[in-house]
Amino acid sequence: MVETRKSFCRFCHAVCGIEVDLEDGRAVAVRGDPDHPISRGYLCVKGRALLDQHDHPERLRGSVKRGASGAHVPVGSEQALDEIAARIEAIARERGPTAVAAYSGTHGLFGNGKPLVPAWLNALGSHWYFTPNTIDQPSQQIGWARLGTWNAGVHRFADADTMLFVGNNPGVSAFSREGGPPYADGFRHLRDAKRRGMRIIAIDPRRTELARIADLHLQPKPGEDPTLLAGIVRVVLEEDRHDRDFVARHVRGVDELRAAVADFTPEYVARRAGVPAEEVVRAARLWASGRRGAAMTCTGVNMAPRPDVTQHLVLALNALCGRFNRAGDPVRNPGVLTPSRERFADAEPPRDLWGDGPRSRFRGLGRFVTEMPINVFADEVLTPGDGQIRALVCVGGNPAVAFPDQRKVLAALAALELLVVLDVKMTETARLAHYAIGCKLSLEKPGTSRTAELQLDVPFAQHTPALVAPAFDVIEEWEFFWGLARRMGLALRLDDGRALDVDRKPTSEEYLDFLHAGSRVPLDEVRRHPGGHVFPPDEPISVRPARAGRDARLDVAPRAVIEQLREIRDERFGEGGGYGADGERFTHRLVSRRTMELYNSTGDHLARLRRRRAYNAAFLHPADLAALRIAPGDLVRIESEHDFIVAVAESSGDVRPGTISMAHARGGGADRDGDVRSFGSNTGRLISCERDYEPVSGIPRQSAIPVNLRALRADEIPAFDEAAPLT
Repeated sequence: MVETRKSFCRFCHAVCGIEVDLEDGRAVAVRGDPDHPISRGYLCVKGRALLDQHDHPERLRGSVKRGASGAHVPVGSEQALDEIAARIEAIARERGPTAVAAYSGTHGLFGNGKPLVPAWLNALGSHWYFTPNTIDQPSQQIGWARLGTWNAGVHRFADADTMLFVGNNPGVSAFSREGGPPYADGFRHLRDAKRRGMRIIAIDPRRTELARIADLHLQPKPGEDPTLLAGIVRVVLEEDRHDRDFVARHVRGVDELRAAVADFTPEYVARRAGVPAEEVVRAARLWASGRRGAAMTCTGVNMAPRPDVTQHLVLALNALCGRFNRAGDPVRNPGVLTPSRERFADAEPPRDLWGDGPRSRFRGLGRFVTEMPINVFADEVLTPGDGQIRALVCVGGNPAVAFPDQRKVLAALAALELLVVLDVKMTETARLAHYAIGCKLSLEKPGTSRTAELQLDVPFAQHTPALVAPAFDVIEEWEFFWGLARRMGLALRLDDGRALDVDRKPTSEEYLDFLHAGSRVPLDEVRRHPGGHVFPPDEPISVRPARAGRDARLDVAPRAVIEQLREIRDERFGEGGGYGADGERFTHRLVSRRTMELYNSTGDHLARLRRRRAYNAAFLHPADLAALRIAPGDLVRIESEHDFIVAVAESSGDVRPGTISMAHARGGGADRDGDVRSFGSNTGRLISCERDYEPVSGIPRQSAIPVNLRALRADEIPAFDEAAPLT
């Protein structure tokens, strides 16, 4: 007999509602939940492939360890924990606790185990905590820290009449910042907003799905986002289109910013960024004419050159035009599974989120917020000396394909004394591991929607129990760190000071109760609504007036940004289509993109998600292909100043001429060049961590990469084995 249960998809962080059919203890069908308050039946292709993960032959059905021959052999999870704990203790005893590091990857960040990773490291005494934050978006935090924070938040999407998206494509990436459309079915929300009158400005070198519905699409040369945004800021200030009342009360540095962008005239921007001068002016006027809305970026421009300047100029546009909630505005979403807090119409002053604490031995980089920069990982492993990393625990991530400077990263992973990977399949990283710990998939463990709730315009939350029980020895990520702590005699204390009992193992639901203690709505109340529910407060909540004595101002002209703007203005650029400081040595720039079928590197082994295209296509404008005598489907060599990759060329009229568009975090190492048609190409090989990196976070240039390309000659085409395994 088939039983249908409510849950939500956890392939990515969009938490779309699903209905799951269960028969004889197995999930046999999954579909979008038409009654779900947020996704309303929507489920993307990744969610529809959810069951394929559970039944895939490459799934890790238990844990494995590397045997004497080098091959992986099965090992029980408890035995593996015993051995791993003993090896970590030995490494820490011999080399010190800072010889041990952990990486919490994309799925590690959104899983229940996330809080225990830094808790375990802190108890051990190591500062080597890494996350994807310093791979793709540290400038988000840097921008708000330098500007200052408005305690009532930016205008919400539901109230917006004008939106500015810089590099975003919300319907494909299913991610946007506060003020953007909800994660689930983002294009439906955008289309609905357009029907009610919202105007959209999109800035992107590709004519993306978002750009196609935008009222204005600006298509700059890749990497020229700071130039274009400086020009837009200049027009707003030059034409006195800013919110003078908000600026007078709450903003400082306007005169300094005005001087810094004075030379970024529409004509200069047109010559350098390739956007017509009249479009620069039109974008500034359209943005400033709105009453409510938000300007925002996403990972694409955060991975491109000068991301700190780009991010700051976007936030400065919000500040100059007063796109923040004021006293009396409704608080649409006070949260559900997070603690209650009041919103005030005042600012927190600019602050440093970096500079204190431990530092790397390389490039002057140090702790960024609560973590260390990915930039230095490989060097800290490969370079002997005090503080050298000798062990890494990797949770729900795939550094072998996600980290920049791939050849060096692969060498570092292979050089570790101990590499432990927690995942659901043998990824490229797991292939190098001493231990690969098989983990439960989403339908096999409980969870909540807490990671996504504050991005929504309504106070929605959902809890799901585990719906199926795996028939093999797999564990949840939190169980691994609880097990290590118990064996090593370490306390697990969260950031708020609460400690998890390591003498008695909680159930998974008890662990969730521990994580959600203090939430505005008790977790038990959320459990009473299996399909999710909107939990409005007892009384409407409004933004409160500024607190007495709170006179901090948002700073639109921090010294570091002004200095970088001057450096940008002094750079040489090629008006004939060349790429400035790169001279004429490189003909194209490679930009990063996301695809609907994959979530970073997750899903590339599932047949349903590979039907459309199994490889990581290198999309070029048809005119570029014709000029280079490259046909769609040809193998090409793409070469940067640092390295090269082999890729499959494809034609796309959506890509600006002179641009190559490829997905990030795909493909394998150099030994997989012969498998590019079935496995993909990794753009991380083109990137060096030792040049073109931001001075605070260390994020290197991973988009708008200067490259050359050509068709491979017949004698250069790598051997290709269609029967080779994908992982």
